[in-house]
Order: sequence, then C-alpha cells, then structure tokens
Amino acid sequence: MRFKVGGTLAYEVLEPSTFIINIHALHTPAQTLVEERFTVDPAHHIEELSAAHGESRFIRLDAQQPGMLNITYSALAETSVKLIPADQLASVQLMGMDTSVIPYLYPSRYCQSDKLYRFAHNHFGHIDSAFEKVLAITDWIHDHVEYLSGSTNSQTSAYDTVTELAGVCRDFAHLGIALCRALDIPARYFTGYACQLNPPDFHACFEAYLGGNWIIFDPTHLIPLNGLVKIATGRDAADASIATMFGRVNGLSVTASCELADEGFEPIYYVDGQLSGLSYL
Repeated sequence: MRFKVGGTLAYEVLEPSTFIINIHALHTPAQTLVEERFTVDPAHHIEELSAAHGESRFIRLDAQQPGMLNITYSALAETSVKLIPADQLASVQLMGMDTSVIPYLYPSRYCQSDKLYRFAHNHFGHIDSAFEKVLAITDWIHDHVEYLSGSTNSQTSAYDTVTELAGVCRDFAHLGIALCRALDIPARYFTGYACQLNPPDFHACFEAYLGGNWIIFDPTHLIPLNGLVKIATGRDAADASIATMFGRVNGLSVTASCELADEGFEPIYYVDGQLSGLSYL
C-alpha cells in the first residue's frame, strides 16, 4: 500500500542550538520511499545521519541565530507487510538469538522489566504460546489502562503506567515492552505515521521478537496494524524521540498526517482467535 505522510515542527530558538530531528520515514526492505521532501525555514546547516543498524534516520540541524524555526517533511511511502502463522511465532532461545536482538531483553530507562517481573509472571506466565502471551499483554493493557491525553509526561515509565493505569500511546507501548521483556521476550519501541488515527499524530506501538520475526502490536487498538509507516525503532522512546534539542528552545507546535494513496485498503487488527502475526520486515 501507498501512504502520503507528513510532519511539521515549529520552534522558537532563544540561543544557538542544535536539533536532532527524527521524522523521516525509514528505508527498509518492506518500506520504499517513492518521493520525499524536507524543508527548514529559515535555512540552516543540516546533515542527515543514520543509526548504526538502520533503526532510524536523523537530521542534525545547527541553528546559530535566535528566531522562529519551521520544519516540514512529506513523503510518499510504499509499504508491504506479511502475515506469519501463529505456530511459527514461538519464543526464540537465547543461545540461538542474533546479537542485535539481545539488547531488547534488558531493562531500559522507560521499560523497567526487572520491576515488573512478578506482575508479568503472575498475569501471563501460565500462557504457553509466545504469540498468545503477547496478545494477552496487549489486550490487558487496552482493557485496564485508560487512554487519557495529558495524563503523563516525558518522565513517565512503564512502572508508573501500571501503577496509575492511565497514559497515551507512548506509555501503552512502554508497558507492553516491559512486560514482554520480563517474560524473556525481546521487545522494542516503534514510532511512525499512522493511517486512520483520529486525531492525526505521531503514533507509538511496539514489536516483539517471535520466531525470528519482529511482530507489531498496538495496545491502544486505535489504528489498523497494516496502516503504519515506520519512522524509527529503539529500546524505548529515548531512542526514537521525534526531536531532541540541545540549547534554549521553546516548542510551539507538532503535527503529523498519514493518508491512503491507494484504494482497496483492508485494515488488519488482532482479534480473539487471530491465527497470524503481522511483520513489517
């Protein structure tokens, strides 16, 4: 499927500052960029960088003069996904795990899986199938954590979310990741543009490593799982922030959009009895 995606960021720069901007869609075997455009107004020195293992594309922007700064990105992305039968999505033994996957087993800043070990095993440890275990985690979060805009901030962690039972997509994803890791299932943060999200925004969900594949899960249940355009993955939101500023800067606005560019889109959701997992790789 093809999607038209876009994002805008607006700032007031108060002193010479450097920005790391992470709103470019990724180039992957399953995601092709037919066209894209990135503009900065007023013009500043920019440099495009890529993470070591292709988890994200960054723009490093050097704003030497105080004033307003407007950043605009747009792209036409073509994505393909694959459905993998649940019986092929077993847990991967640590001895056979690729070294690039192992870091996604560890606790991280926002995903304190070590603090949630007992909770995870008490609620989900009895489920034999790894895929069904992650589905159960996803459904528990959806059913027990209230989606509440403005209820959390940049310091909120998975442990806070399971305590307060409220959050936004970022918090839902962090909790899903932490619970998976507590059950020895590698999991990573996924941020992207999301089709049919209302209101439009950048969206966070997570991927679990099952049967040698990264399988997408969205505890918010707000979007079709095959309606995403990937921007970045990481251990948690600290690795996949839309923008990071070094200097005195006031954030003014952030917008995102994702629209279908093709007809015939058939949305996919995980429901009771789902027999397949969906992968973007």
